[in-house]
Amino acid sequence: MNSQAALSRELALRIGLAAHALPDTDAKRLLSVLTDCIDLPLTEEKIADITLKTLKTAKAGEFLDIDSTLLAQALNILQAKPQSATGVWELEAYTDGAMPGSVRIACASSDGINVDGHFGSCSQFLIFQVSADEVRLIDSRSTDIPEDLEVEDKNVFRAELIQDCQVLYIASVGGPAAAKIVKRGIHPMKLSGIEAIADIIDQLQTVIAGTPPPWLAKAMGIDASERFRFEREATG
Repeated sequence: MNSQAALSRELALRIGLAAHALPDTDAKRLLSVLTDCIDLPLTEEKIADITLKTLKTAKAGEFLDIDSTLLAQALNILQAKPQSATGVWELEAYTDGAMPGSVRIACASSDGINVDGHFGSCSQFLIFQVSADEVRLIDSRSTDIPEDLEVEDKNVFRAELIQDCQVLYIASVGGPAAAKIVKRGIHPMKLSGIEAIADIIDQLQTVIAGTPPPWLAKAMGIDASERFRFEREATG
């Protein structure tokens, strides 16, 4: 109780957001681990010194079973300066067909800057429309389930949130969840680690401007004959 009372409003908010980024974790559970990592009272300076290894092994390994990518994401939230929900991006209006040759992508992100989210526990999806020479952030979709909505399968609910997208970038996803994503016509791109959204979009724009693989060419609205040309070029 005393530790919570001593928290600044900003730090309390970060702890809540970090807990939300971890599976089966609320602020109380995260607080108990943090107080095992560092002496009370909890301060910004002390939290800044916590390492990923310390967080993972604290309180007799309370978080040992949690994916290291998710723990790194939570630690980043705890230690970073607060970001807006969409980070450095600003929402822009978009009408279907306004960007010919573009593709719609979803990025699982907690800070609006990096793709750092696990599909089953990320707090939001940022939705971008991307062409070879233009990028627009067209939506930010929270993964919170409305109180009046009964959901049997959380992964199906999340997949349906982004079913208008052709590509999903995520830090981690399980096999059964990936199958549900693919079933809705979305191509999941699991990254090897946390990556900046800006870097991912730069890479995608390079592919779009060059020789996109047939599945991407189809998503971009390129006709079948042109997709066949891309396939021949890719195979030599």
